[in-house]
Amino acid sequence: MTQQFINNTYYLFFVISLVFGLLLYGTIGFDGADELCAFALIIFFCYVVISQRDWPMNKAFLVTLGVFLFYLCYSFYIGSNVKKAIVSDFIIQLKPYVAFFIVYQLCPLFDKNQKAKLRITCVASWLILLFLGILSLFKERIIFDTMYHVSYYYACVLALSLIWFFCSENTPKDKFVFILMLSAGLFSTRSKFYGIYLLAIVLVLFVSHIKQLKFNFKTIIVALAVLAAVIIVGWQKIDLYFALSSEAEGVETGLLARLMLYMTSVDIFKDYFPLGSGLGSFASYSSGVYYSDIYAKYGIEKVYGMNSSHYSYIADTYYPCLAQFGVVGVILFITFFIYLIRKSQKIIKYGQNTKYLIITSIIICYILIESIADATFTGHRGFFIMMLLGLVFSEQKHGLETK
Repeated sequence: MTQQFINNTYYLFFVISLVFGLLLYGTIGFDGADELCAFALIIFFCYVVISQRDWPMNKAFLVTLGVFLFYLCYSFYIGSNVKKAIVSDFIIQLKPYVAFFIVYQLCPLFDKNQKAKLRITCVASWLILLFLGILSLFKERIIFDTMYHVSYYYACVLALSLIWFFCSENTPKDKFVFILMLSAGLFSTRSKFYGIYLLAIVLVLFVSHIKQLKFNFKTIIVALAVLAAVIIVGWQKIDLYFALSSEAEGVETGLLARLMLYMTSVDIFKDYFPLGSGLGSFASYSSGVYYSDIYAKYGIEKVYGMNSSHYSYIADTYYPCLAQFGVVGVILFITFFIYLIRKSQKIIKYGQNTKYLIITSIIICYILIESIADATFTGHRGFFIMMLLGLVFSEQKHGLETK
């Protein structure tokens, strides 16, 4: 099997996933689109592995699979929930890692013609989103009516902008167009996107002018300044989500569930030290569908949106879900992102195109920010954005091999 076959097949899969697994996900209303894409990606990967038996596997991928298989066995052992819930949550939690590592292992590389077609697709799709954004100024619910939620809207804007930038030559004009495309996300009026948008501008202006990324005094000051700016931009939402002030609006409604998830997760981290409460037990979609008894154990089963008949707010955030994996799981989660950062540092070290570092940094920050108040990482948006990250790392790897 040739690399060209992998490139062409993945390109087709990538476009289909972009259209049906991201752009039209909320419009069609088929919640299983990302699981179907994940299954197809795994089948394709297995076919390639069988065809190339001497293919060296990525060690980080094997370690990640090993960790999740351990937690699967651990969850069965402690009976964290019914078996269906454990298996279901195992698949959901593993999905973003599979998306990244499989693509990175396949190491696809798009040619100029494929990138040109992708750029056209991105611009055409972006124009439709821009039109929706402008219409939202006159008809407030238009984005909700067509895409289900504004978070889906700005995720699509972000993905299209990043893909277009990835397929560009990283010229000053390309950077300007990238920021211009990203600006359409401002129509979402979401503080989380404002933070991402600010970060993207700083990265385009700052990273593009450094030859080597170092953790020196200047870098630390710039990073702290950007972090402070992002917090200031999103402070209203941070205050609202966590009720940091006594006057935080909406704390009596669904937002109380999010606050209780964070507070209860601290207790679970302590009570189930160090391995956590197990898969399907807390703050995950499966723990709601197959209602976990841990909510009653900690006295939060009557909180709005967290009971057995109405559990829509149980999986409304991601970080509390880490309590299922305990302190060990948190360390592994942090280690994964450190792995991504260390890999991306090679871009600067070996003089590669800085657009890779910009895209990687934006994706990482998007996931970390979104995970505060959304389960984006384990959802369809997280799946596709991790596929894109795997593609970025693949092209970077090809670039290093040619040096």
